[in-house]
Amino acid sequence: MSKRNFLWILFCVGALSSNISAQRTLSLEDARNLAIQNNKHLKMASEEEKVAYYEKKEAYLKYFPKFSIDGLYIRNQKNLNLIGSSAIPGSITIPDLSGLGIPIPPGTQIPIPQEFSDKIRSIGEVDIKNIWLGAISLTQPLFMGGRIVAYNDIMKNAQELAKSKKDTELQDVIAELDASYWQIVSLAYKKDLAESYLKLLQKMHSDISIMESEGVATKADVLSVLVKENEADMTLTKVENGLSLARMFFNQLCGLEIEDKIALADENREMLISTEAPVAPSIEEAFLNRPEIKSLELATKIYKGKEKIERAELLPELGLIAAYTWTNPNGFDGLQNTFGGMWNVGIKLSVPLNFMSSSAKLNAAKAQTRIQEYRVEEAKEKIELQINQSAFKLNEAHKRYVSSEKNMEKANENLRYATVGFEEGVIPASDVLAANAAWLSAHSEMIDSQIDVKLCNVYLNKALGRSLTDIKQ
Repeated sequence: MSKRNFLWILFCVGALSSNISAQRTLSLEDARNLAIQNNKHLKMASEEEKVAYYEKKEAYLKYFPKFSIDGLYIRNQKNLNLIGSSAIPGSITIPDLSGLGIPIPPGTQIPIPQEFSDKIRSIGEVDIKNIWLGAISLTQPLFMGGRIVAYNDIMKNAQELAKSKKDTELQDVIAELDASYWQIVSLAYKKDLAESYLKLLQKMHSDISIMESEGVATKADVLSVLVKENEADMTLTKVENGLSLARMFFNQLCGLEIEDKIALADENREMLISTEAPVAPSIEEAFLNRPEIKSLELATKIYKGKEKIERAELLPELGLIAAYTWTNPNGFDGLQNTFGGMWNVGIKLSVPLNFMSSSAKLNAAKAQTRIQEYRVEEAKEKIELQINQSAFKLNEAHKRYVSSEKNMEKANENLRYATVGFEEGVIPASDVLAANAAWLSAHSEMIDSQIDVKLCNVYLNKALGRSLTDIKQ
């Protein structure tokens, strides 16, 4: 062997081993975990749960005082003048001063100098061109008509509602993943079945060709077997294409690349199905566990909380107000262009008078609560119907499984007798083809019934509100 050929063989072996190692084997539990980690709807539900958590924290803070710091600066064009220009006379009338020995005729007008008038006006001038204001304030609610308590209850129920919606989304994701998983298992079994059926026909084609050459069989027998062989080959192609598409969809659910090569643990494992009839389901269990019922009941509580908030609009509000303010200029010791401050405390009482509007809002909130209560009742009726339908389907699937198991045993025996008789020349080819077709149908029915039992169990457990992550398939 040349060195070049030896290197080529090593390359092919390495490529083959890398392909084999690249193929992953997933169990149902592994697939569920991947789907939970990568599902976009579950990630959004988790973020919505975080939003509800922080909104609840924000609602709780309404019990505590609210602090604020405010500042203000104003630039004015002019100052204030407390002495008007008309209040300053332009001259002074001299009274009779003869008794004082002052020789000035009475009634003489002496003009006041402009500088003196300006000096008088400047005494009454207040500098307000630059005004500074600052305050630290505290507002503590004392009685809000039950509004804060009701709001906290709403946010608490909203957080529970977000969690319940996430649980609902989780169950939907797992149910869809399980259905895709078992569909692949079903198609993988059917692929093996189609390959076995094709090999049977190919062997029969070879045998009947020999029998034709010996004059035992006719050309028509050979053609009929060839037609069935071609049909089996086409069926195998369809199953392979369906299996490829099913794997792509499964990869998408798991958050994997579409072209990833994934092998499922149950593809080459015997499915164990109990032949015992399933136990009758409990409707009360579903009412207690179904996340949809929890969501609707929480929504009803939220609307009842809105009723309380609307009722609080009819009640007075009482609050404590405290603040410390600074101003510049300040008038605490004359009017000075310096910062000066003071504290103040007060009680604020607000009595609403819009009774007509608030009563209308309260009645609307009560109507919305009744609507939610009707939705809960309707959901329970639909869930009860869904559970009964799922239970009937599961019972039917079990009966079908038991029947298909018996049919498969008969089909295997029938095919064995037909094959032996055909080889001995006592049974025509048409009977063998019919036996082969019956064998294929029985095995296919067996696979369908097993998968049907698996899926019916999934849907019944989902209908009962059981956690699918805790149920082993």
